[in-house]
Amino acid sequence: MQHIIDRFIRYISVDTQSDPNSSSTPSTEKQWTLAHKLVAELKEIGMQDVVIDDKAYIMATLPSNIDKEVPTIGFISHFDTSPDFTATNVNPQIIENYDGGDIILNKEKNIVLSPSYFDDLLQYKGNTLITTDGNTLLGADDKAGITEIVTAMEYLINHPEIKHGDIRVGFTPDEEIGRGAHHFDVAAFGAEWAYTMDGSQIGELEYENFNAAGAKITITGKSVHPGYAKDKMVNALIIANDFISHLPSEEIPQKTTGRQGFFHLHHLSGEIELAELEFIIRDHDLNKFEQRKQLLKDIAAKLNDKYGEYIVVDIKDQYFNMREKIEPVMHIVDIAKEAMESLDISPIIKPIRGGTDGSQLSYMGLPCPNIFAGGHNFHGKYEYVPVESMQKAVEVIVKICELTANREGK
Repeated sequence: MQHIIDRFIRYISVDTQSDPNSSSTPSTEKQWTLAHKLVAELKEIGMQDVVIDDKAYIMATLPSNIDKEVPTIGFISHFDTSPDFTATNVNPQIIENYDGGDIILNKEKNIVLSPSYFDDLLQYKGNTLITTDGNTLLGADDKAGITEIVTAMEYLINHPEIKHGDIRVGFTPDEEIGRGAHHFDVAAFGAEWAYTMDGSQIGELEYENFNAAGAKITITGKSVHPGYAKDKMVNALIIANDFISHLPSEEIPQKTTGRQGFFHLHHLSGEIELAELEFIIRDHDLNKFEQRKQLLKDIAAKLNDKYGEYIVVDIKDQYFNMREKIEPVMHIVDIAKEAMESLDISPIIKPIRGGTDGSQLSYMGLPCPNIFAGGHNFHGKYEYVPVESMQKAVEVIVKICELTANREGK
């Protein structure tokens, strides 16, 4: 346990926040700091073919220790953290033998991690939790995943009696801004399939995710002195408000769950002559996803008829539901499920209300379900991870490698 804690804290102490407004890869220079540390550590534990490219993508190999051909598989995590909340000067707190009560993250600011609001905490009574100090996010998304992959590879290297085929690992930048797989060289990775270690609570096993798009609504207006504005002023803010009112009020993140899709207005800025709305559009069902995109266009057309041609809609697809690519090779999910069950972990198979690198990689030819990494309350000051969940994730990785070695290669 202490080995996992020490490794995880080393990783989260490095600020790797990505930046959606940057066009470079990685999007922030500070991501290189952890990337270079990971390369050195992979070499130190005995991994082979350790490489990092000019965009900070890392790949390495644990060579097979058996004399038969079995599938080459991979494990992937991202090392950037979300731009939604600061990751500078992460100061973790370790709560041993959690008693099920409130955890004071920051007494001065009265920031409390409470099971009365975050009821998932109660399933971890008796566990060792790592939390924030209330000032930053923690970085378990996805440095817990990296910790687990590196620890599992180290364990396999130190226990050659556990038989396995070739194992590939990959660490990526910029996942949190939707670009983690953009420059991932699937051919160079050379795995038949892989798993992202990027889920949340223990037991999660996911092979469905949202279809996703981003939409930017640009509204231009005309500013005229308000005393003489009749039939002359066009107030972009009023049109923006009208646009929002045409969207279904119940189809927003805070009122949806499971496979229910939504529109999420995450940015609004403006003045009389220019207003901008930015939405993300999400739905598991492809037909409903297309209908959502069309609805934004229909609203714009309706309001352009009402006000004049002042609204422009720009919609860009971001990623698609990987279920289509996973279902033809469901044995890769079955192996992960068997691994969990053999370790007395109850698999929680459910759709991801988001996306992972795996969703894009699956469409790039690398089928890639998602497995729990253990953390909760990502992207904010209430983030925490039970160390026991990280230990179990390490065991799942090892078991998947072992089970795959019992399968014949293509």
